[in-house]
Amino acid sequence: MTQVSTGEALMAYDEVVAAYDPVMGLEVHVELGTATKMFCGCATTFGADPNTQVCPVCLGLPGALPVVNAIGIESAIRIGLALNCEIASWCRFARKNYFYPDMPKNFQTSQYDEPIAFNGHLDVELEDGSTFRVDIERAHMEEDTGKSLHVGGATGRIHGATHSLVDYNRAGIPLIEIVTKPIVGAGERAPEVARAYVATLRDLVKALGVSDVKMEQGSMRCDVNLSLMPKGVAEFGTRSETKNVNSLRSVERSVRYEMCRHGAILAAGGAVTQETRHWHEDTGITTAGRVKSDAEDYRYFPEPDLVPVAPAPEWVEELRASLPEPPAQRRKRLQTAYGFSDLEMRDVLNAGLLDLIEESVAAGATPAGARKWWSGEIARRANAAGQDVSSYAVGLGVGPALVVELEGLVTGGRLNDAMARQVWEGVLDGEGSPTQVADARGLQLNRDSGALEAAVDEVIAANPDVAAKIREGKVQAVGALIGQVMKAMKGQADAAAARSLILERLTQ
Repeated sequence: MTQVSTGEALMAYDEVVAAYDPVMGLEVHVELGTATKMFCGCATTFGADPNTQVCPVCLGLPGALPVVNAIGIESAIRIGLALNCEIASWCRFARKNYFYPDMPKNFQTSQYDEPIAFNGHLDVELEDGSTFRVDIERAHMEEDTGKSLHVGGATGRIHGATHSLVDYNRAGIPLIEIVTKPIVGAGERAPEVARAYVATLRDLVKALGVSDVKMEQGSMRCDVNLSLMPKGVAEFGTRSETKNVNSLRSVERSVRYEMCRHGAILAAGGAVTQETRHWHEDTGITTAGRVKSDAEDYRYFPEPDLVPVAPAPEWVEELRASLPEPPAQRRKRLQTAYGFSDLEMRDVLNAGLLDLIEESVAAGATPAGARKWWSGEIARRANAAGQDVSSYAVGLGVGPALVVELEGLVTGGRLNDAMARQVWEGVLDGEGSPTQVADARGLQLNRDSGALEAAVDEVIAANPDVAAKIREGKVQAVGALIGQVMKAMKGQADAAAARSLILERLTQ
């Protein structure tokens, strides 16, 4: 056993999985990318000044009546279909009653016993290539709450704050809550399964185009429910719910942490408290929030101000036919088409480059060239700026057409690889297109065959030991001579031509 700063004990992970079977339930909230809120016409722009995107409806003022967002319903159906769910022919909204400072109406308009999508599944691929099926209980529509800002404390939480402010801009933003059935059978891989599920779900929702799924901005977040069953026992244990986990890494870490915390409590003969927990990214621990309410405590009842939703079967089938290619299937197709190794594809996916590479190939670049230029200097700069490559490239005004142009300068014989890297850095610095940068910097391969032959002969004469190795069949040593030739010609030689000429001199 170990202890964390809160005084709570933790059991070693290996001991936990030897004695208990984990049971997970993952609730993922997806903010839809609609132009207006779920039940009013207020804008949904992220980062607007506090309380500038509000109206009587989303502020819950007396007499204000909601009107449902049609695009929100369409997005919910598309998500449900992509999750292999059944789509309800008739459903309605309900009021979930509770008081919280950032809930202006003192109830949340949600769905309770009649969700729009239910009984689905999502197959997720794990790191070793195996597949784990996660069954989906439901995907239902609701609205987001406002946001409390606790001021004066060191942590940004209410404890220690001198006062709190409330921003209602987020109140009423359309949400889809996707709830899994209990996930059993994952065993020691439970943290990995949780991360893979959320990652797969994120990719799927992004491909649908219904949300930007930016976890760091809260447009996708996960509540992690976890309990442990002693080996050989079929009855679920008491669960905890870690709220608003907003990164894939944190989903995995929070599952592991709660398994170790629960294990320590049960091994000591204690009882797990059914409660919400806060995840602390900096320390990697959870702390107690509040005792978890059961459904009956919310006093659900049908929303009287909204008519039921009854999507026509023909419309549902039209939406089904419009679904994009599943992300996993697309990745496999493109990997095969591009000839990427598993390692290369993994790096591309981890860097979020697949869309850019596909667009560049469609514009005329080779897959290898597109991967090379998008995963090089621009990826390094984007990472340093804390942005993904796509967003960073948009900010610079750099797109696939410039990659195609740069590659053309190399394949066309004007630039070698080293020159192209200089040109690309100039493009990223805002100096113009690849051709403009090459012209301005005077970058051009030296095509004078006589000068190349002279340089090769001088380098061979100056490096007799290396030349002897090449004559003996150690061809890999030619790289050292090529480097000397490039240096002699101030980087303007054609490396391939230099290699051919060196081998011609020494092996024939």
